[in-house]
Amino acid sequence: MFEKVHGIVLRTRDYGETNKIVTLYTKEYGLMSAVAKGAKKSRSRMAAVTQPFIYGQYIMHVGKGLGSLQQGEPIDSMRAIREDIVKTAYATYMSELLMKSLEEKEPISWVFEELQVSLEKIADNQEALAITCMFELKMYRVSGISPMITSCVNGHDNSPIVSFSIAEGGVLCQQCRFKDTTAIPLEANTYRVLRMMHDLSVKQIRDVQLKQETLVAIRNILEGYYDWYGSIPIKSRKFLKQLHLFESE
Repeated sequence: MFEKVHGIVLRTRDYGETNKIVTLYTKEYGLMSAVAKGAKKSRSRMAAVTQPFIYGQYIMHVGKGLGSLQQGEPIDSMRAIREDIVKTAYATYMSELLMKSLEEKEPISWVFEELQVSLEKIADNQEALAITCMFELKMYRVSGISPMITSCVNGHDNSPIVSFSIAEGGVLCQQCRFKDTTAIPLEANTYRVLRMMHDLSVKQIRDVQLKQETLVAIRNILEGYYDWYGSIPIKSRKFLKQLHLFESE
């Protein structure tokens, strides 16, 4: 059957001489892959609407297996992302993280909105590292590996949070910090930002302006956490490191 869907292009790969397989995250069906015939031809209409990160409206043939894209109209081209290697690197990481976190045809409307708004903000020159960290925490939630951020992992409410324990799966208070000697110290401001990223939707953030050292500290926590709990490596992380965007210190 043919369906009209709203989708964001996450990835494309060649399929035969003139076609592409396009992976989209759609509002209606979730993660889907479809053949776009003629999309490798530079003058093809399908080539124009199947570029990475485009948000568009598509007519798709939806079945049990691989679908097919019949036509599409861009809603937001996200051109600014494709024209900037740094923005492309972050958007690629977010896309891969989403594909590794969700099953095919598992629609989650708020995830679609988070991805759409995150890409819009990156295209609009807002702090890409902060937005990526926020989106990553949302992906931890849907994949079932979300860390305990809102309170100490041991349930203590009356003691200030002072560290993040990867092994314990979340933050530790002053009373519990000695339970993990490898726990990462958390300054009060860093914890405040980490909790904000965990609790809030990117839609609630108008203009992201944070200190670089705070963002690097949170990035290091998330990287170590995913290495411990994530089951599938994220290949695009290597590209970010090559661009010195995911620094370890």
